[in-house]
Amino acid sequence: QQLRQAIEECKRVILALPEHSERQKDAVVRLIHLRLKLQELKDPGEDEPNIRVVLEHRFYKEKSKSVKQMCDKCSTIIWGLIQTWYTCTGCYYRCHSKCLPLVSKPCVRAKVSHQAEYQLSICPESGLDSQDYRCAECRAPVSLREAAPARRGAGGGGVSRCSMRYLALMVSRPVLKLREINPLLFNYVEELVEIR
Repeated sequence: QQLRQAIEECKRVILALPEHSERQKDAVVRLIHLRLKLQELKDPGEDEPNIRVVLEHRFYKEKSKSVKQMCDKCSTIIWGLIQTWYTCTGCYYRCHSKCLPLVSKPCVRAKVSHQAEYQLSICPESGLDSQDYRCAECRAPVSLREAAPARRGAGGGGVSRCSMRYLALMVSRPVLKLREINPLLFNYVEELVEIR
Protein backbone atom coordinates (compact mmCIF):
# COMPACT_ATOMS: atom_id res chain seq x y z
CA GLN A 1 0.00 0.00 0.00
CA GLN A 2 2.86 2.39 0.85
CA LEU A 3 4.51 1.71 -2.50
CA ARG A 4 1.25 2.45 -4.35
CA GLN A 5 0.95 5.74 -2.46
CA ALA A 6 4.57 6.61 -3.26
CA ILE A 7 3.92 5.87 -6.95
CA GLU A 8 0.89 8.17 -7.02
CA GLU A 9 2.82 10.91 -5.22
CA CYS A 10 5.70 10.54 -7.68
CA LYS A 11 3.27 10.89 -10.61
CA ARG A 12 1.93 14.14 -9.11
CA VAL A 13 5.48 15.47 -8.65
CA ILE A 14 6.37 14.65 -12.27
CA LEU A 15 3.35 16.54 -13.57
CA ALA A 16 4.11 19.55 -11.34
CA LEU A 17 7.76 19.88 -12.38
CA PRO A 18 8.87 21.82 -15.51
CA GLU A 19 9.00 19.60 -18.60
CA HIS A 20 12.40 18.18 -19.57
CA SER A 21 14.02 19.51 -16.38
CA GLU A 22 16.65 17.46 -14.57
CA ARG A 23 14.39 17.18 -11.53
CA GLN A 24 11.58 15.79 -13.68
CA LYS A 25 13.95 13.24 -15.25
CA ASP A 26 15.12 12.17 -11.78
CA ALA A 27 11.48 11.83 -10.67
CA VAL A 28 10.71 9.62 -13.71
CA VAL A 29 13.64 7.37 -12.82
CA ARG A 30 12.33 7.18 -9.25
CA LEU A 31 8.86 6.26 -10.56
CA ILE A 32 10.34 3.44 -12.64
CA HIS A 33 12.22 2.09 -9.61
CA LEU A 34 9.06 2.24 -7.49
CA ARG A 35 7.04 0.37 -10.11
CA LEU A 36 9.73 -2.29 -10.46
CA LYS A 37 9.81 -2.68 -6.68
CA LEU A 38 6.04 -3.09 -6.58
CA GLN A 39 6.22 -5.74 -9.29
CA GLU A 40 8.92 -7.64 -7.36
CA LEU A 41 6.94 -7.59 -4.13
CA LYS A 42 3.72 -8.96 -5.59
CA ASP A 43 3.05 -12.34 -4.08
CA PRO A 44 2.87 -15.24 -6.49
CA GLY A 45 -0.70 -15.95 -7.47
CA GLU A 46 -2.55 -19.12 -8.25
CA ASP A 47 -0.95 -19.12 -11.69
CA GLU A 48 2.48 -19.59 -10.01
CA PRO A 49 1.95 -22.42 -7.49
CA ASN A 50 5.62 -23.49 -7.47
CA ILE A 51 6.93 -20.03 -6.46
CA ARG A 52 7.92 -19.35 -2.84
CA VAL A 53 8.87 -15.83 -1.74
CA VAL A 54 11.57 -15.51 0.95
CA LEU A 55 13.37 -12.18 1.68
CA GLU A 56 12.39 -10.88 -1.76
CA HIS A 57 13.78 -14.02 -3.46
CA ARG A 58 11.25 -15.64 -5.78
CA PHE A 59 12.19 -19.30 -5.47
CA TYR A 60 10.85 -21.87 -7.90
CA LYS A 61 11.06 -25.60 -7.44
CA GLU A 62 13.65 -27.14 -9.72
CA LYS A 63 12.87 -30.06 -11.96
CA SER A 64 16.45 -30.62 -13.09
CA LYS A 65 18.17 -33.71 -11.71
CA SER A 66 21.68 -32.28 -12.07
CA VAL A 67 24.15 -33.22 -9.33
CA LYS A 68 26.60 -30.40 -10.12
CA GLN A 69 24.77 -27.74 -8.07
CA MET A 70 25.89 -26.40 -4.71
CA CYS A 71 23.54 -25.09 -2.04
CA ASP A 72 24.24 -21.40 -1.46
CA LYS A 73 23.04 -21.65 2.14
CA CYS A 74 24.87 -24.70 3.52
CA SER A 75 27.59 -24.98 0.82
CA THR A 76 27.03 -28.69 0.26
CA ILE A 77 26.14 -30.56 -2.94
CA ILE A 78 22.52 -30.67 -4.00
CA TRP A 79 21.78 -34.24 -5.02
CA GLY A 80 19.11 -33.51 -7.63
CA LEU A 81 18.17 -37.15 -8.01
CA ILE A 82 17.07 -37.50 -4.39
CA GLN A 83 16.72 -33.96 -2.99
CA THR A 84 14.26 -31.16 -3.71
CA TRP A 85 15.85 -27.79 -4.39
CA TYR A 86 14.90 -24.24 -5.33
CA THR A 87 16.42 -21.47 -7.45
CA CYS A 88 15.66 -17.74 -7.20
CA THR A 89 14.39 -16.33 -10.50
CA GLY A 90 16.09 -12.99 -9.78
CA CYS A 91 19.60 -13.80 -8.58
CA TYR A 92 19.87 -17.58 -9.16
CA TYR A 93 20.48 -18.30 -5.48
CA ARG A 94 20.14 -22.09 -5.07
CA CYS A 95 19.31 -24.06 -1.97
CA HIS A 96 17.93 -27.34 -0.67
CA SER A 97 14.25 -27.32 0.29
CA LYS A 98 15.36 -27.88 3.92
CA CYS A 99 17.56 -24.74 3.70
CA LEU A 100 14.81 -22.54 2.24
CA PRO A 101 13.45 -21.37 5.64
CA LEU A 102 17.04 -20.64 6.78
CA VAL A 103 17.87 -18.21 3.95
CA SER A 104 19.13 -15.02 5.57
CA LYS A 105 20.48 -12.99 2.62
CA PRO A 106 17.98 -10.84 0.69
CA CYS A 107 17.76 -11.25 -3.08
CA VAL A 108 20.65 -9.52 -4.85
CA ARG A 109 18.35 -8.38 -7.67
CA ALA A 110 16.15 -6.66 -5.09
CA LYS A 111 19.24 -4.99 -3.62
CA VAL A 112 20.21 -3.76 -7.08
CA SER A 113 16.74 -2.28 -7.61
CA HIS A 114 16.74 -0.62 -4.14
CA GLN A 115 20.32 0.58 -4.08
CA ALA A 116 21.58 0.86 -7.64
CA GLU A 117 24.89 2.48 -6.88
CA TYR A 118 28.52 1.51 -6.66
CA GLN A 119 30.53 1.99 -3.49
CA LEU A 120 33.12 4.53 -4.63
CA SER A 121 35.25 4.56 -1.49
CA ILE A 122 37.69 1.76 -0.78
CA CYS A 123 37.09 -0.46 2.25
CA PRO A 124 34.06 1.27 3.82
CA GLU A 125 33.12 -1.88 5.71
CA SER A 126 34.48 -3.19 8.97
CA GLY A 127 37.59 -5.36 8.96
CA LEU A 128 37.86 -9.11 8.55
CA ASP A 129 38.45 -9.52 12.27
CA SER A 130 34.75 -8.68 12.81
CA GLN A 131 33.95 -11.67 10.52
CA ASP A 132 36.45 -13.95 12.30
CA TYR A 133 38.53 -13.97 9.08
CA ARG A 134 35.78 -15.86 7.27
CA CYS A 135 33.66 -15.17 4.21
CA ALA A 136 30.54 -13.26 5.28
CA GLU A 137 28.38 -15.47 3.07
CA CYS A 138 29.60 -19.07 3.33
CA ARG A 139 31.82 -18.74 6.43
CA ALA A 140 34.82 -20.35 4.67
CA PRO A 141 38.23 -19.14 5.96
CA VAL A 142 39.69 -16.22 3.97
CA SER A 143 43.32 -16.63 2.95
CA LEU A 144 45.42 -13.50 3.33
CA ARG A 145 48.36 -14.91 1.34
CA GLU A 146 47.10 -14.15 -2.19
CA ALA A 147 46.04 -10.49 -1.89
CA ALA A 148 44.38 -8.06 0.42
CA PRO A 149 40.68 -9.02 0.62
CA ALA A 150 39.53 -5.58 -0.58
CA ARG A 151 41.59 -6.08 -3.76
CA ARG A 152 40.70 -9.72 -4.44
CA GLY A 153 38.06 -9.05 -7.11
CA ALA A 154 40.30 -6.62 -8.98
CA GLY A 155 43.35 -8.88 -8.70
CA GLY A 156 41.63 -11.94 -10.11
CA GLY A 157 40.95 -13.64 -6.78
CA GLY A 158 37.55 -14.99 -5.90
CA VAL A 159 34.69 -13.08 -4.37
CA SER A 160 31.63 -14.48 -2.65
CA ARG A 161 28.82 -15.80 -4.84
CA CYS A 162 26.56 -13.04 -3.55
CA SER A 163 29.06 -10.34 -4.53
CA MET A 164 29.67 -11.97 -7.90
CA ARG A 165 25.93 -11.96 -8.67
CA TYR A 166 25.59 -8.37 -7.49
CA LEU A 167 28.42 -7.25 -9.79
CA ALA A 168 26.98 -9.24 -12.72
CA LEU A 169 23.61 -7.51 -12.28
CA MET A 170 25.21 -4.08 -11.89
CA VAL A 171 27.56 -4.30 -14.88
CA SER A 172 25.11 -2.78 -17.37
CA ARG A 173 23.19 -0.42 -15.08
CA PRO A 174 23.74 3.32 -15.58
CA VAL A 175 24.39 4.20 -11.94
CA LEU A 176 27.40 6.51 -11.97
CA LYS A 177 26.22 10.12 -11.82
CA LEU A 178 29.04 11.88 -13.63
CA ARG A 179 27.61 15.34 -12.99
CA GLU A 180 28.07 14.69 -9.25
CA ILE A 181 31.35 12.74 -9.41
CA ASN A 182 33.21 15.06 -11.80
CA PRO A 183 31.21 17.63 -13.77
CA LEU A 184 34.39 18.84 -15.53
CA LEU A 185 34.57 15.62 -17.56
CA PHE A 186 31.87 17.03 -19.86
CA ASN A 187 34.31 19.78 -20.88
CA TYR A 188 36.91 17.28 -22.09
CA VAL A 189 35.08 14.27 -23.50
CA GLU A 190 32.90 14.98 -26.56
CA GLU A 191 31.05 11.66 -26.31
CA LEU A 192 29.85 12.49 -22.81
CA VAL A 193 28.38 15.78 -24.03
CA GLU A 194 26.49 13.89 -26.77
CA ILE A 195 25.23 11.31 -24.28
CA ARG A 196 24.11 13.99 -21.84
